[in-house]
Amino acid sequence: MTDASQGPEAELHPLYFADQVRELDRRTIAGGIAGFALMQRASAAAWQVLRQRWPEVRSLTVLCGGGNNGGDGHVLAALAAAEGLTVQRVLLRPVDELSGDARLAAEMATAAGVGAESWTPGIRLAGELMVDALLGTGLAGEVRGAFREAITALNASGRPVLAIDIPSGLHADTGAVLGDAVLAATTVTFIGDKLGLHIGAAAEHVGELCFRGLGVEALAETDLVPAAHLLDMGLAAVWLPARRRTAHKGDCGHALVLGGAPGFGGAALLAAEACARLGAGKISLATAPAHVAASLVRRPEVMAHGIRGATDLGQLPSQADVLVVGPGLGQGSWGQGVLQAALETDKPLVVDADGLNLLAAYFAGAEEGMAPRDNWILTPHPGEAARLLGWRVAEIEADRRAAVVALRERFGGVVVLKGAGSLIAGPEGVAVCPFGNPGMASGGMGDVLSGMLGALLAQGVPLEIAARLGVLVHARAADLAAADAGERGLLAGDLASYARILVNPAGCDGDV
Repeated sequence: MTDASQGPEAELHPLYFADQVRELDRRTIAGGIAGFALMQRASAAAWQVLRQRWPEVRSLTVLCGGGNNGGDGHVLAALAAAEGLTVQRVLLRPVDELSGDARLAAEMATAAGVGAESWTPGIRLAGELMVDALLGTGLAGEVRGAFREAITALNASGRPVLAIDIPSGLHADTGAVLGDAVLAATTVTFIGDKLGLHIGAAAEHVGELCFRGLGVEALAETDLVPAAHLLDMGLAAVWLPARRRTAHKGDCGHALVLGGAPGFGGAALLAAEACARLGAGKISLATAPAHVAASLVRRPEVMAHGIRGATDLGQLPSQADVLVVGPGLGQGSWGQGVLQAALETDKPLVVDADGLNLLAAYFAGAEEGMAPRDNWILTPHPGEAARLLGWRVAEIEADRRAAVVALRERFGGVVVLKGAGSLIAGPEGVAVCPFGNPGMASGGMGDVLSGMLGALLAQGVPLEIAARLGVLVHARAADLAAADAGERGLLAGDLASYARILVNPAGCDGDV
């Protein structure tokens, strides 16, 4: 098995902050490619995407702002006119107020015979397809005035929108909506892929994302460390090869799920079943005695132990290779005792749900603070993350990358911040999961994830890789389940059988 420090980061798609992409742009121009030539490359790439995505369209409305993003729109308008399309060009900035490459682009469109209309509220947007070239990646403050009006009009048009580089109004670093943002059907982005196109509210606004590098090799710029990497299912093929023909259950690890306080048994059962389906050799479940019978009926392969409290755990923690603590744990004395027993071991931990809520209270109440731990995976959703950091949920959602990095700095180990575009922060940096769907907004999904993570750790997958791979498999399994029967009504228990396919060599080649 490959050493974790030599993991697959170099093979993963890098995501950059906006200022890093601007620096790449500057270096490219300084290296001998004229800025206007680069703008023409970007517009040609956008035009190609447009024709591939909407080959039947015969008329466009292109809304152009005042900077280089608007310049891209002007050049695209000229290309469309040259191909015989009817083009309505709507200006948010008069041509005589433009400068540099944006001015050249606007003059190019005029020379190509494309008319220009100034933006006015209530203007009729006539095209079959809208092109958003209003605001680029430099936007930091809330969208106001005419630009806000134009975004509202685009979203109300009832026609598909192609966004150039980024949907206007979306923050390029955080994916936050700055007052209002374009709802694009397709976004084509250039030079370096932007982090904000993959996290936060991006899933609602970006649509289909097309990245075009324009011949600028961002990966060669070794001094520009990506803000994150986008994960792909090839990770499973690397870290979960076919088993040896002589393998036995002792080779595949022993996971102990600690959860299911009285009255909360379902969560722990889901976690234990997911742990089994992802290949742990042995799975033990320590839960309230009332839940043992249900466990035997649902999944007899799991060794269920009824415990009245932490004192009944005995040697169970010491016999396991990894502990999963939190699903259905509760915040009463039963859960407090069980979590404390887990924390007193030196075993790798996966901490979820009420385990995180209790952990937040422990850290806040400790007089000298609690030391970070380097052998656990914490899996908070935004509410739990807010409690762990003492932030407001809105602050977590405003900058999810900053939040997951802050969590890791405070608590150590590896942290998974769940949500659309789940983020994983560990020693090797931040990773983003590109899979998942709204059907996952149902109870028990996090419990299933915790069981999957426990199974991977039990099988010897290194901590950070296990976190990345577990999040990937969990989200991709949900996508496969939704593809079969739809998103609405998707249950957490549906994921385990699909996940099993993904963690076997035939199912982890990236095409499933």
